[in-house]
Amino acid sequence: MRRALTAGLLLVALAALGYAGFSALKHNAPPLDDFGPVGDFSLTERDGRTVTNADLAGKVWIASFVFTRCTGPCPQVTGTVARLQDALRDESDVRLVTFTIDPEHDDPDELKKYADHFGADRERWLFLTGPEDGLHRLIRENFHLGVSRAAGEAAKPGQEVSHSTKLALVDRRGHVRGYFDGRQVDEEGKPVDELPKLRQAVAALLREHS
Repeated sequence: MRRALTAGLLLVALAALGYAGFSALKHNAPPLDDFGPVGDFSLTERDGRTVTNADLAGKVWIASFVFTRCTGPCPQVTGTVARLQDALRDESDVRLVTFTIDPEHDDPDELKKYADHFGADRERWLFLTGPEDGLHRLIRENFHLGVSRAAGEAAKPGQEVSHSTKLALVDRRGHVRGYFDGRQVDEEGKPVDELPKLRQAVAALLREHS
């Protein structure tokens, strides 16, 4: 009886140590990378108000880059952000920010119609437009993502602009901390779902102090 009891206590102790080790690994996971600050910007939201980087200070936010007449992956990317909006609805310190990469076409009225189609919350999901040179420079130099206007035969309807499908995760200080695929299927038709990883990263940034 005594041996059985001792063995049982040993198993409990080992299980506790195993759990503690797992918990330590979980809480001591490597920090997210820091890709530098997004920097200053001043753009126009779909409701006509001016939005600057200062308006997002102290918030964790996810940036996406699309255009409303896109016939490529943009609907997938915006659909993924819509899923994020539902998944993070209870996180008051999270914002979603969609930058148009085709501001010549995407004025506030166009963005409003597009946002309404995806059920975007006016307060927590922003749609921004502005001068194309400045927007494209911001995306390339500060978000470190590709964007360029198509030319010649490549500029087919719905394919006027080439761009990244990545979502950029930004911390409370305005620094880019990670990139996640915004698509739901890849070029070969295989499912893509990086939402679980992104939600974990958001949770980690929410725990950080600004």
